Amino acid sequence: MVASADWSDEAVLSVVRQQVLPAMERHGAIRAWIIDDTGFPKKGTHSVGVARQYCGQLGKQDNCQVAVSLSVANDHASLPIAYRLYLPEAWARDPDRRRTVGVPDGIRFQTKPQIALGQIKSALQANLSPAAVLMDAGYGTDTELRDGITELGLCYVAGIQSSTSVWAPGTAPRPPKRWSGNGRPPKLIRRDAARKPVSAKELALSLPKQQWHRVTWREGSNTKLMSRFAAVRVRPAHRDYNRVSPRPEEWCLIEWPNGEAEPTKYWLSSLPADMPLRDLVDLAKLRWRIERDYQELKQELGLGHYEGRGWRGFHHHASLTIAAYGFLISERSAIPPSTKPIFKTPVLSRSYRPRGSPNQT
Repeated sequence: MVASADWSDEAVLSVVRQQVLPAMERHGAIRAWIIDDTGFPKKGTHSVGVARQYCGQLGKQDNCQVAVSLSVANDHASLPIAYRLYLPEAWARDPDRRRTVGVPDGIRFQTKPQIALGQIKSALQANLSPAAVLMDAGYGTDTELRDGITELGLCYVAGIQSSTSVWAPGTAPRPPKRWSGNGRPPKLIRRDAARKPVSAKELALSLPKQQWHRVTWREGSNTKLMSRFAAVRVRPAHRDYNRVSPRPEEWCLIEWPNGEAEPTKYWLSSLPADMPLRDLVDLAKLRWRIERDYQELKQELGLGHYEGRGWRGFHHHASLTIAAYGFLISERSAIPPSTKPIFKTPVLSRSYRPRGSPNQT
């Protein structure tokens, strides 16, 4: 049934979604779609998609499989609605390895952001209620992914690296050169020594003290979670010298906790310009749910326990695990808050390092 039977993962996940979303929405509307991936450490070279790559579970590069997922979330729960193994290029272009593990003919090499964008398109085609798309810096630094989400009519809150270039408030590229009358009129915007973008870190360090505000976004297990944040309107600058006009303004959200020598996290967001800072922070921080959910899926329900090597079995095992997780979400939604939870919220391992964190190896 798991390794060989010819049943559709998409059909199973669709039924799970239809059953579980109403239970989730009894506790509030879906607030976000969350892009993420999860790694499974592996020895050897024969399991489908295994390669040396970044593994969040280990917090470093190592031999593993990686699956890309799209989840829907509110303040009560989140549920994976799409799940696909990332097939490294070396695997995608090797017919013998593909045939041995049963990779379908239609599967071609795609980057993780390309897989994620395809999952978002499928969710829209399935008429899911649109929501802001959340992602960490492993996806947020991909300009094509952010542009693709915007073209689909969705907003995003995307983690970025401190080195990401932006146009600071009040600055912008130079207009195209004045036409000399010869050849084609210039169309591309310009930079020069006097007018150029800055890194997100440079921008953060230049902000005055009054731009920083303490924000509390939720109750933790022992205390309220709070930190210092600043949010300013900027224009992303990645390769905009190839454009005929500057990119639209977005939020640049920056976190600089007290006691830290420099800011620790950065986001770009296409949410509305009148979005209050607290709401912006609250939505950016909602991404924590997917990290906890993967811990529960692995520790409580066995997502990482599959021992087979094939493509079909890998996805079938994940679909059944997600179905079991959806059942527990539905059951948990019917239990009064004072009742003992179905399972404890697991603690992230000390080795876990989200991509984009300052101490990632």
